[in-house]
Amino acid sequence: MTWFKLTLLLGVPLLAQKTEPGIPVTDPLVIAKCGACHRRDDQGNLTRISWERTTPEGWEEVIKRMVRLNGLTLKPDEARAIVKSLSTTHGLAPEEARPVMYIPERRAIDESLPNDAVRQACASCHPIGRARSWRRSKEEWDLLVTMHRGYFTVAEQSFRGSAGREGRQIEGSKPAVDQAVEYLAKDFGLSSPEWAAWRARMRAPKLAGRWLIEGYQSGRGKIVGEMQIEPGASEDEFSANVKLTYVKDGSTVTRSGKSVVYTGYSWRGRTPDWREVMWVSPDQSQMDGRWFWGAYDEFGIDVKMRRASDAPSVTGVDVSMLKAGSAAQRVRIFGDNFSNLNAADIDFGSGVTVKRIVGQDAQQATVELDVDPNAIAGKRDVSVRRAVAPNAIAVYKEIDHIKVSPGTALARLGGIGYPKGFQQFEAIAYDHDVELGPVDAEWSVEEFYSVYGDDDKEFVGTLNSAGLFTPNVEGPNPKRRFSRNNYGDVWIVAKYKGMTAKSYLVVAVPLYVRWDQPEVAQ
Repeated sequence: MTWFKLTLLLGVPLLAQKTEPGIPVTDPLVIAKCGACHRRDDQGNLTRISWERTTPEGWEEVIKRMVRLNGLTLKPDEARAIVKSLSTTHGLAPEEARPVMYIPERRAIDESLPNDAVRQACASCHPIGRARSWRRSKEEWDLLVTMHRGYFTVAEQSFRGSAGREGRQIEGSKPAVDQAVEYLAKDFGLSSPEWAAWRARMRAPKLAGRWLIEGYQSGRGKIVGEMQIEPGASEDEFSANVKLTYVKDGSTVTRSGKSVVYTGYSWRGRTPDWREVMWVSPDQSQMDGRWFWGAYDEFGIDVKMRRASDAPSVTGVDVSMLKAGSAAQRVRIFGDNFSNLNAADIDFGSGVTVKRIVGQDAQQATVELDVDPNAIAGKRDVSVRRAVAPNAIAVYKEIDHIKVSPGTALARLGGIGYPKGFQQFEAIAYDHDVELGPVDAEWSVEEFYSVYGDDDKEFVGTLNSAGLFTPNVEGPNPKRRFSRNNYGDVWIVAKYKGMTAKSYLVVAVPLYVRWDQPEVAQ
């Protein structure tokens, strides 16, 4: 059924009266491929499209929906060109995209929600970040609700404000969906000062050259490296060669891939093993984001990148903490252009004395230092001449407690008909409120008692000595009572020098339906 027929059946006019100017569509390809259904007015606006803005992933989802449901025919290169075009003319400003980067980065976070109505109407089914990744006119937010009612009939229960068996009602005289639309139309409307400013200053990304990388992978620790970026077939396409070194064990990884930079700042890259999502700073001097892989994108590297220059740069150190009162501690500093350094060039802040440089080359320097017993506990910058790595190391008096990260987690059964969803845990040490970094803990699984005769611990999966949880297979298990599946909830327990911390883990069934897998990278 086409969108036109659906709107007629639902009593919603396709050409609703617009209360604000749209954003004209001028790309001949977009007009040719989309104009058959989205009518063009005298100002060059296409219905629906001209009153919406979103991320590259958002536009790709729209195109896939048009192909699957409305009979749109596109060649792959045409689809990629349309995503590029709409991301440029109907995209988000860097300031608008920054708060919702966790969506394309595939991060699992605890979202902040403005009220229960938004939680019920929107976040019952998907992260609110998906809605916040769009900018729409009030009419378009209303039409989005209509689309949900047409495609997803179960949404009506959430829209009314009742919550399943509990029958919980949302406060206020209006249904939850009406309150949610008011919030979205007010805070995520079509026009914004940020978008107007970015449209004026947007320029082609000039990213070719050598970039320095600092990163972190849960369970494996700190990473340093570099990326050599080369121009691609067009001004917004690039090829890149990456070399990474894991600081803890010295192992290296090399990869080559291609990328596209949408809207002047949205890096989307792909190698044979992982996908790259990064936010390019408006001055094009820095990038940061997440590179991820795995069936559920559960493995990843948090990365920060900066352009290499002729001046020294600091990308990190090999340890995360220094104990007050310790002497002759050796620390490796990683960076670039470390030539002819002396002890006076290196600074760890007050109370930390650099005694001598043990060894150095262009990319690292090993120093020996003493920490005063009265040194103030807290995060320290590490500087080499005028280059600074902020909050690169912590000084502590004592480790008084640990926490397990993440504090709550989700894994998924799999291995027969569906992939497994793993979960990596870390034990993080603290001196009061000062986070010191990961420590090598002893790991175990304990039962989380939620029902009579709970036995989830025996069936949900296994936890290795490095804190990696591997879930069991999916499907009925005849060894369990009532031949239940292997799902359940347990405590993940870390012990370190007499201290104990726990994380709550839910091991769920696989995702039997995956709505979309955006592939906006080349």
